[in-house]
Amino acid sequence: MKPSLTTPKSLKRRRSRARLFRRICQSLTWFCLVLLALLLIHATREGLPWLDIGFLTEFPSRFPERAGIKSALFGTLWLISLTALISIPFGVAAALYLEEYAAKTRLNSLIEVSIANLAGVPSIVYGILGLTVFVRWMSLGRSVLAGAMTMSLLILPVIIIASREALRAVPSSIRQAAFALGATQWQTTRHHVLPAAIPGILTGTILALSRAIGETAPLIMIGALTYVAFTPEGPMDAFTALPIQIFNWVSRPQPEFHELAAAGIVVLLTVLLMMNAVAVLIRHRSQRNK
Repeated sequence: MKPSLTTPKSLKRRRSRARLFRRICQSLTWFCLVLLALLLIHATREGLPWLDIGFLTEFPSRFPERAGIKSALFGTLWLISLTALISIPFGVAAALYLEEYAAKTRLNSLIEVSIANLAGVPSIVYGILGLTVFVRWMSLGRSVLAGAMTMSLLILPVIIIASREALRAVPSSIRQAAFALGATQWQTTRHHVLPAAIPGILTGTILALSRAIGETAPLIMIGALTYVAFTPEGPMDAFTALPIQIFNWVSRPQPEFHELAAAGIVVLLTVLLMMNAVAVLIRHRSQRNK
């Protein structure tokens, strides 16, 4: 006779496996955290001596002691701002339509599967698409706008998927209560569903923009410059970005440029943390108001 699942022997075996699995997960988590801490400590130790006002206000140079990151910093701010302006409205609108309005048809199911597949496409493919469509076909050239539209294509699937999950997490009782009081579909979505889903939408947006701010391959494909001695003054100007500048410094043989690259990494992480802090503040205020 086979022992049942509730016998002490089987329970002991299951608990032992559960403890083993928990320890494996904890070990992997701590390994990743320690590795990340070592990388951050190394980058900070190498780049901290180069971080000063001159490094932030000077343009790149062939001489390490005169090199700065001003053009790359301004280019990154332009790029990520335009990317957010383009991708967030389209991504949230697409998620609202697919989750709240679209019927369960074969076409919509195909669209959902396609969006999920696009989230896993390598970034270099989006760079090739941006080069073909935005740079050449639309004649935008090597401009900030072309880069922002390429990055928007890159992160749109992530924003759509995260926004749909946030909308799906809103209890259906909220919708039913609004409909019972005579609210229309748009009024229910605008005044009840969307405000309740904003924290989750912001979380997905933070992750998507964090990916965009560190991407290099699409910018190289569309022809972002590696040496720029000016800052963009409009969306149609040429530009460079922090990942491009860091890649340029790392590729040089002089150790001073490697230290400059570490300083650029620290600046890039600082910009990323500031951007995330603003998003977290907005999310906290929305939760408090709700």
